[in-house]
Amino acid sequence: MRTLTTLGWMLGAVAASALAVGESVARRLTAPPGPRTFDLSILDVEIDDGDVVVVLDRTRQTIARGSYTLLFEVGGWAQLAADVMERGPDRVARRVTKLSATRVPAIGDRVSWSGIYYTTPTEADLDAKEVRLSTSAGDAPAWLIDGDSSGAWAIHIHGMGSPRSGPLRGARVAAARGYTSLVVTYRNDGDGPWAGRRRSTLGATEVDDVAVAIRYAVDHGAQRIVLFGWSMGAAIALRLAADPTHSVHVDSLILESPVLDWIATLKANCVRAGLPAGTGLLAVPWLSLGPLARTLGLPGPIPLRTLNWIVRARELAKPTLILHGARDDSAPLEVSRTLAAIRPDLVQLDEFDAAHTMTWNSDPERWQAIVSDWLTSRHPST
Repeated sequence: MRTLTTLGWMLGAVAASALAVGESVARRLTAPPGPRTFDLSILDVEIDDGDVVVVLDRTRQTIARGSYTLLFEVGGWAQLAADVMERGPDRVARRVTKLSATRVPAIGDRVSWSGIYYTTPTEADLDAKEVRLSTSAGDAPAWLIDGDSSGAWAIHIHGMGSPRSGPLRGARVAAARGYTSLVVTYRNDGDGPWAGRRRSTLGATEVDDVAVAIRYAVDHGAQRIVLFGWSMGAAIALRLAADPTHSVHVDSLILESPVLDWIATLKANCVRAGLPAGTGLLAVPWLSLGPLARTLGLPGPIPLRTLNWIVRARELAKPTLILHGARDDSAPLEVSRTLAAIRPDLVQLDEFDAAHTMTWNSDPERWQAIVSDWLTSRHPST
């Protein structure tokens, strides 16, 4: 009897521990956006033939070839050249190609590595005006960028934890093709309206706010709409394209590093955090069961199956371009490969040597050419 009691206590302790771990993972995944982390320091500043060169610790990010940005804790930014210069076993140097007007790098400056190459439309050479979209959660600001082509619109949807400036990389291509663009915000993203306890619902409720952007575009003359979805923004775009109310207006999708299956994404992020992949499964009840979800501060359960586009692959009805990095440790490339294999009739997948949402940064010229060619093939006269 004592043995059975001990076994029961041990099983109960394991179950309680698993429940606690699942809650922790779910809370972290859905947490309100926090302040940016400035986890790098400028170790040295060099002047090479008139150019500023900054020396940084060697990390997986700082050794990545491509066009990236340093954001300064005290404000301002520095855009970096693609080439990496060696400075010994623990350091690398990157040439600065452009600086914000208020910033001159100095030794000791705290900075954050970012793929957000343009922080405002002006920096991206885009003429934008601010509009406010009236959603059920409140007014959501958006940048409106007028295009030259009558009726062709693009709606740009950022991902979780990213500001709306992230998709400006794609808005430049859309503008070059004559599209009018809306670069949107949504509830609880840090720029849009606050709702409830400010937690993300992984696209389940945020989709309602982006639906308002579609209605705005149609009311202002949109005849065909391309949805650009980045990371979680791709999950939102797919929901809208499959919804009969909105799909009639959606012409096609362009998805950057898409979250196509939240369970796969949970597993990948647990591995990145040094946990077993299966740890992610412990969060599923907390996200998908009403009482547990409300304990987290969510408005209700998140329909994870509805957000799984491998399960729903046969429902995909719009031509879809996917751009995905082989080094994506957040939204696994393999999921995009699976979707492309299931729906080769509609899905074009282009792979890059890049991390999550960094395919543009890894090779801007190739990225822009692929997207521009896609838009041209859809509508040669645009």
